Amino acid sequence: MAPIGHLRRGLVTVIAAVGLAALGVPTALGDGSHGDGDGSGGAGSVEYVNMGDSYSAASGVLPPAPGAPPQCLQSARNWGHVLADRWGYDLTDVSCGAAETRHYTEAQYPGVPPQVEALSDETDVVTMTIGGNDSGVFSGTIQACATAAATTAGTGNPCEEQNGDRFTDTIENVTYPSLVDALETVKAAAPDARVAIAGYLQILPAERGCYPIMPVASGDVPYINDIQATLNDAVRRAAEATGVTYVDVTEASQGHDACRPIGTRWVEPAVGGTNPVVVHPNALGEQAMADRAAAELGGASRG
Repeated sequence: MAPIGHLRRGLVTVIAAVGLAALGVPTALGDGSHGDGDGSGGAGSVEYVNMGDSYSAASGVLPPAPGAPPQCLQSARNWGHVLADRWGYDLTDVSCGAAETRHYTEAQYPGVPPQVEALSDETDVVTMTIGGNDSGVFSGTIQACATAAATTAGTGNPCEEQNGDRFTDTIENVTYPSLVDALETVKAAAPDARVAIAGYLQILPAERGCYPIMPVASGDVPYINDIQATLNDAVRRAAEATGVTYVDVTEASQGHDACRPIGTRWVEPAVGGTNPVVVHPNALGEQAMADRAAAELGGASRG
């Protein structure tokens, strides 16, 4: 086993990378049109808007979406593009790495309008992932637990001991009501649309982790899983409260966590992954999200 000092130096780099990935980048507002091939939104076309954060944007998955602003990491292979290509929808993709619920009504970056501005009475279908970046829950959990794991060389449950219920309390008391507000805003801006929100793909195995590939101490794996389950349940309850379709990806993503080998995993690990944006879905994960959304929504037709 490497000395703890060496592990700390290596994990500082990992933590920095995870932080940058979680801060992410936004996505394009309209140039990523798909469906009828020319983005013209012709008569009878289904107007589809993909919104949300880096899980919707597929930040780090190549190739990037054509026309995305330079500060964006929106992928041409994200679940929105997969669904639009599958169903022939006319896609406007405003998903944005690091987006929080507030960025539905506030500009996230200069030149990148609030995401709800992409919606209208003409919008037929909306998909999204959102909520994980609110109050820094996603990035905060990963960074806190990576830092804690470095102090014990991946043993014990130092993250849980240091942080207790603070992440789950934030999700319940801050993230959940923000999700409800965001979904109500979406429905008001697109009153005739079928709206779907997905949970987040499983990041870690059910019990044992894979330190230092994923820099989480062995005893903190259940702790992080509980935080993620709390987040996904908040998304589910917010969807139920607002009459929005919830796309449950938890069961489907079991056995496809970041500790699995290439070709099996749907989320890239912090160390040794294939995407520059770590602890985020790869192309297989985005395809799986699209498959689950398709099962929940089916196709839709204009009018």
